[in-house]
Amino acid sequence: MELRQLRYFVTVAEELHFGRAAERLTIVQSAVSQQIGRLERELGVELFDRSPRHVRLTEAGAVFLPAARAVLDAERRAVDTIGEYVDSRETVLRLGTSRGMGDRLTRVLEALAASGYRVELAAVSPEERLRRVAERELDAAFLRGVDDDLGHDVRMIPVWRDELMVALPSRHPLASAPTLDLGDLASLPLVLVERRANPALVDLVTRACQDAGFTPVPGPPHSTLQDTLASLAAGTDGWTVLYASAADQVRTTRVAFRPVRPPLSLPAMLVVPPNTPSRTEALLAACRVQDHDLGS
Repeated sequence: MELRQLRYFVTVAEELHFGRAAERLTIVQSAVSQQIGRLERELGVELFDRSPRHVRLTEAGAVFLPAARAVLDAERRAVDTIGEYVDSRETVLRLGTSRGMGDRLTRVLEALAASGYRVELAAVSPEERLRRVAERELDAAFLRGVDDDLGHDVRMIPVWRDELMVALPSRHPLASAPTLDLGDLASLPLVLVERRANPALVDLVTRACQDAGFTPVPGPPHSTLQDTLASLAAGTDGWTVLYASAADQVRTTRVAFRPVRPPLSLPAMLVVPPNTPSRTEALLAACRVQDHDLGS
């Protein structure tokens, strides 16, 4: 039994005329008659009493009509449900995020909410963010640093620059300076995230240290930023690097957060599929709003 057969049956039952039913269905009359005949053979009953002068429902047809209408109503409800789902998904934006975005992310989310978007966040590795955007599992993602060989069919749009700061124990003599020369940190162990987790950050810091005339002394293995800061707060000799936007959220009197000379920063990029104009524009507008609010 096919839905179209039920649709043809209900239309003929309402018109009690095969020709008028065919006109409503915008098909030829022979097709209506053929499908009704197949339905009757499948059910093993005659649904219509046909005569040269009129068409009437048989007793079996009258019994079958409410059930057929119920099936077609269920089909319409199912289609409407999917339509509502699709409409609702159009206001949902699936966004991959980077660590340490701090108030920047908060302001982006506020701007998107004001534009009617509900955001689903995914905090995954940079490579996973790229893959999910390329495969349309994410609508967009934030990524720091620029890589000409992404290995995925995506677009990268610059949105702002993220300034970096140095964190070291507040009891260390260097902590009294308002700004640190990077070379002053040469003798201190550097605790930094593994390169595979944040290649852009690690490469930037490594190059900056080399430009300042030294190779960083490796510190203890990095687990999380919170653990590293806790260790520095306890007086462990060393230093680390973090985004200025993240420093505002993890400040403690036992750790000093200082800018460095020369300044360190990474470009923040919005990664999007090649063709998503409306969502891209909404995100870019939200990024411009937060960038203006933070005065950067």
